[in-house]
Amino acid sequence: MSAASEGAVGVHDDIEPARPAPLTRMLGWASLAMIFAYLFNIIVSVWAEQPEIRSLAGDGEAGPFWPMLQILAYAGGIVFAVVFVQRTGHRTLRDDSATIASMTNYLIRWAFWSVVLIGLVDAAISFLRVEDLLSTLVGDQLTQDIGRSRFRGPYIHIPMLGLALILALKAKTLGFQWLALLVVVAELFIVLTRFVFSYEQAFQGDLVRFWYGSLFLFASAYTLFEDGHVRVDVLYSGFSQRRKGLVNSVGSVLLGLSLCWTILIFAMWDKSSIVNSALLTFEVSQSGFGMYVKYWMAAFLAVFAVSMAMQFTSYFLESVADRRGDPGHREPPVMGH
Repeated sequence: MSAASEGAVGVHDDIEPARPAPLTRMLGWASLAMIFAYLFNIIVSVWAEQPEIRSLAGDGEAGPFWPMLQILAYAGGIVFAVVFVQRTGHRTLRDDSATIASMTNYLIRWAFWSVVLIGLVDAAISFLRVEDLLSTLVGDQLTQDIGRSRFRGPYIHIPMLGLALILALKAKTLGFQWLALLVVVAELFIVLTRFVFSYEQAFQGDLVRFWYGSLFLFASAYTLFEDGHVRVDVLYSGFSQRRKGLVNSVGSVLLGLSLCWTILIFAMWDKSSIVNSALLTFEVSQSGFGMYVKYWMAAFLAVFAVSMAMQFTSYFLESVADRRGDPGHREPPVMGH
């Protein structure tokens, strides 16, 4: 519940508190837990190449440990949802919605800082390589290693993810306006170097595409939270708050979560899927001395699906609260004001 709504409840003591909704809360937290259980399943069976769940139906030569661990991840997610709701009966749907939205925002902040750091570092490395300055700074052997994506990814890019985790904890704003500014600055830099200095390299265009793709996909969950996505609005604006809550809750499940799960399944189901194949091979473009970030751009799709699934879960809980007429309705700001 927002600070404004808490203050309103404190002033108007006659406002009826929200009724418990344990089943809806369990569904929301179970939906969230299934996302992370699925990701754990993919990490174990695809990335770590351990036996899959379906191997239990085979000869079982590899042993049942890893398949059973994956099954326990799904079962544990459901148990977590039930136990958590039972132990926090005082929490409302809006409380849970706000908590999940905060978790989503942290994931997005992490992704934002990751692409900023990786973009700046990789662009600098690409510039030094194309100008043949890198060997002077780090030596021929390390220069040769950095020229391989399987070295640059684990030893340069991955540490940036750890640093981004810390920055995401310290910086509470999402920073999309800064990422948009960086896209403009990078594009302006291309224009100046091309038409003023007659200089252009592949990494310059790679950096713009890298940042612009992340801006478009990472901002989607936050835009959903602020109700800023375009609606084909024929009847919706005339609905009451309760009817809007019904439409949004049903739409969150049938259209929102179903789409996110479709993306996650088709993009990450096995090694040949678009996200996994790029990440496992540290796929890069064929531009030679361009940036080595193509595999991260494939991962953007997974970040989009996970963040949107989390936000749709939050939106579902909030919409059910609107449908029930629970106090504390959050009115998103009017876009453009």
